[in-house]
Amino acid sequence: MDKIQAAIAKARAAREEITGNAKTSQRQSYIASRRRALNKEHDVAMADRAAIWQPLATFAPPAKQMAKHRVVTFETGPQSDQGVMAFDKLRTKVLQEMRINGWRRLAITSPSADCGKTTVSMNLAFSLAKQPEIFTVVAEMDMRRPSMASIFGLSGETGFSTVLGGQAAFSDIAKRPRPNLAFGLNYTRTRNPAELLQSSTVGRALADIEEQFAPDLTIFDMPPMLSSDDTMAFMGQVDCVLLIAAAESTSIGEIDVCERDLASQTNVMGVLLNKCRYLDKESGSAGAYY
Repeated sequence: MDKIQAAIAKARAAREEITGNAKTSQRQSYIASRRRALNKEHDVAMADRAAIWQPLATFAPPAKQMAKHRVVTFETGPQSDQGVMAFDKLRTKVLQEMRINGWRRLAITSPSADCGKTTVSMNLAFSLAKQPEIFTVVAEMDMRRPSMASIFGLSGETGFSTVLGGQAAFSDIAKRPRPNLAFGLNYTRTRNPAELLQSSTVGRALADIEEQFAPDLTIFDMPPMLSSDDTMAFMGQVDCVLLIAAAESTSIGEIDVCERDLASQTNVMGVLLNKCRYLDKESGSAGAYY
């Protein structure tokens, strides 16, 4: 793993030497204006926000179902499992980074399928939900291969894609497994997702969710980067992105290409190396983050 980390750091340094670290003035202006707007929006008392969230539909995912799909942070009692502790550490790092920068929107993606990005997204979400003052929305953006509903054991017809398209309100489709955690799920594949993600309705839909529900953090579970242009079509809407790589299957070249493309559109928070069979005690079992 040290070799992988060193190779990624070397590639990143070489790329930054060529491209530099400066963002475009347009991107800087966008982040600054949205940060001011969101700071104003989030001047909402916790009790008031709980009341706003209360009407959202609730459900109770079966604990065995969650364990089967490795959502280890679902259980709320005291736990010493290394996987739980690793995701709790990731939660702390993510919160610290986002608070320092005034970020609210986090995308999670991977170079290819089966890297565990949805598992990471769900574990991070339930870890965040352990802090009652943190309100989190999880948006399922992998509309070619939606999987969260099946993981939860849910079925339905109207999904989050209809919210993005302006045909439904988030309050109509949201599912809430915790008082401070809401999911926007998709139950079937969506036609032409890349075109939808680039449409003008998407920005308005996300702004409406933030204005009405004032989440502290919105997690976007994105499609794999190298399988379509869906993720890149949406990156202009987020503040930062976390890239999930799978040990022994994701190549250094894939990570470098994805990180370079993502950095051209948003802030790359880091790379999480998932599915590691051999890790030292400091790395934890969920993966190494750098």
